Amino acid sequence: MQNVQMPYFSPNELQILTDHFRLSPGRQADSPLFVPAVELLDLEKCRVYLEQAAAIFQTPAIAAAASQFSKRYAYLTMSSGLYAMTMFNKGMTYEITNCRIESVFQGNSWLPEVCLTDRQVTQPTVEERNEWRDRMISSIFAENIAKVWRSISKAARIPASTLWENVAISVYWLYEQRMAKEATEEQKLQIQADFYYLLHEAPAHLFGEEHNPLTRYNNSEMVITASNIPKRKRKTCCLLYKISQEHNYCTTCPLRKE
Repeated sequence: MQNVQMPYFSPNELQILTDHFRLSPGRQADSPLFVPAVELLDLEKCRVYLEQAAAIFQTPAIAAAASQFSKRYAYLTMSSGLYAMTMFNKGMTYEITNCRIESVFQGNSWLPEVCLTDRQVTQPTVEERNEWRDRMISSIFAENIAKVWRSISKAARIPASTLWENVAISVYWLYEQRMAKEATEEQKLQIQADFYYLLHEAPAHLFGEEHNPLTRYNNSEMVITASNIPKRKRKTCCLLYKISQEHNYCTTCPLRKE
């Protein structure tokens, strides 16, 4: 009987995911704010965790801390998964029971990473890629992010819409800017196809929502006076002004007056 070789990430691919997309090789469980991701679904544990995050962000506003944490959580749980899916045509499961959050600090900056318990790699054939892509998207969003967002929304009393826009902005950046930097012509075609699918065709149930959240926040880019660079105007405020020392609104904030 012929042995079938299981797919795996090459050393270069794995280095990209760990160095640039916060996929952890596994660190000490006693690091600050270490937590199995599934514990965030417990409202009391979630609130305690957000209070600890608020101390790092130096704010008494739990909702503001929750929003900033959601940006980090969104990035570390979706960026390595979507990048691997599109750029390498490989994937792992990001279901919440398979993830734990680990902390890394650069100076005073808190940069959490995600460690996957089961790191088995999958790679589809051409014929099965669409179904495989749905499984990858669902494991990241419906089976992880959507569940955490519902818990954070209740624990911090912050609208889930704010949390979803935070993750949507990261997805737009990942596909529109980050991936294109080193993409081959073949990869560029896959970037366009996957990004279009995520924004326009992916059914809502893959995100664990009634509507596709990436479509909802896909505003047309416009030139904003404060930056002179085309950017999407946000529909929700991420509450960063409650954390920044200058207490300024973001250039794309809907509360900002031009």
